[in-house]
Amino acid sequence: MAGVDELVDRFGRRITYMRISVTDKCNLRCVYCMPDEGVVAKTHGEMLTLEEFARVVRVASTLGISRVRITGGEPLARKGVLSLVRAAAAVPTIRDISMTTNATMLAPLADELVRAGLKRVNISLDSLKPDTYGRLTRRGDLAAAVAGIHAAQRAGLRPMRLNAVVLRGINSDEIESLAALTLKHDWDVRFIEFMPFWGNGGLFGREYVVPIDEIRRRVVAMGVEDGIAQRTAATPTDVSAAGVEAPVAAGENRSGPASYLRLRGGLGQVGFISRDGDEFCGACNRIRLTADGMFRPCLLSEASIDVKTALRSGADDDAIADLIRRAVAAKPESGRSRGADGVWETRPLSQIGG
Repeated sequence: MAGVDELVDRFGRRITYMRISVTDKCNLRCVYCMPDEGVVAKTHGEMLTLEEFARVVRVASTLGISRVRITGGEPLARKGVLSLVRAAAAVPTIRDISMTTNATMLAPLADELVRAGLKRVNISLDSLKPDTYGRLTRRGDLAAAVAGIHAAQRAGLRPMRLNAVVLRGINSDEIESLAALTLKHDWDVRFIEFMPFWGNGGLFGREYVVPIDEIRRRVVAMGVEDGIAQRTAATPTDVSAAGVEAPVAAGENRSGPASYLRLRGGLGQVGFISRDGDEFCGACNRIRLTADGMFRPCLLSEASIDVKTALRSGADDDAIADLIRRAVAAKPESGRSRGADGVWETRPLSQIGG
C-alpha cells in the first residue's frame, strides 16, 4: 500500500480529513438541508454498516487521513454510532474525532461519547428564539438543543463550535445575539452563508442569502479585539499543502474554511464561512463518504466514487485505498457551479453529509 504523500490532489491540496455521513435520517427537517416531506430514506441494506465505515477509516489512515468527522443526517440517530467512534479512536494515527450534530439527542450521550473517544462537536444552532428555531427546523425543540450544548460542555467536548446558517428575514435579526454568546462562553459561534440547494425542496432561493461580508460587518460593529485572534491549542488548524495559511484581514484568523474574529472581551471567537470562492475551496483538505457508500470529492459536485460495491465484493485494502486515491484525484479546484438562478442542483444536504 502506498505512503501518505499520495493524498495530494491535482491542485496541491493535501487531504487529511474525512467526513463520514453515517445516516441520511434526521429527527429535524431544517429548511436549508432537506424538504419537510418526500425524502426517501435509504434502507438499512443500502447504507454502509458501522464495521464497513470503520474499515474505510483504517485504510484511509494509512494514506494520511488523520481527522474524522462523523455527520449525518443526524449522526446520533444512527443506532450503535458509539461503536464507530471507538473504532476510529483505536486507530493510532487518527488524532481527531469530531461530530456534527443538532444536539437535541446529545444530552444523555455526551459522557459516553467522550469515553468512546470523541474529542469535540460542531452543533447546529440557527436561532435563540423558540419560535424561529421551530420554523427553521420544522419540528425542533430549542430547549433540547440547549441541554445538549451544556451537556457537551460538562463532558469536556472542547472546543465547541455553534454553527448558524443565516437566512434573510428569518434569523438575520439574530446575528448580534448569537455572536454575543462568545462574550459569556468559551464557544466559537460560526456564521455560515446560506447555500441554496434544489435538494432542500427549492423552498429557499438566493433571495434569502445574507452575504458573509454583511454578516462580518455587523459583528465588527460590535467591537473586536486588535490583532490576530489565537486558536486554542486543542484545535487543529487547517493549512494548505505548502503549510502556509491563506492571508486574512487584519484581526482575523483562519481555520479550515472559516476566518475568525474575537469580540472585545470575548471568551470564544466568531467565525465566518463563505458559500463559495477561495475561502471555501482554496484550502480544502477533505473528502466525504456518504451513508450509502459513495466517496464525494466535493460537497458541491455530483461526482462520486462507489466504495460500497468494493467493500461487499471481497476487495482487499489495497483496492479500497485505490478508490480513496481516485476520490482525491477527482476533487475539482472549486465547487462553485450553480444553475442560472444561483441555486445549486444536488441531493439534499442530509444525503451528502454537508
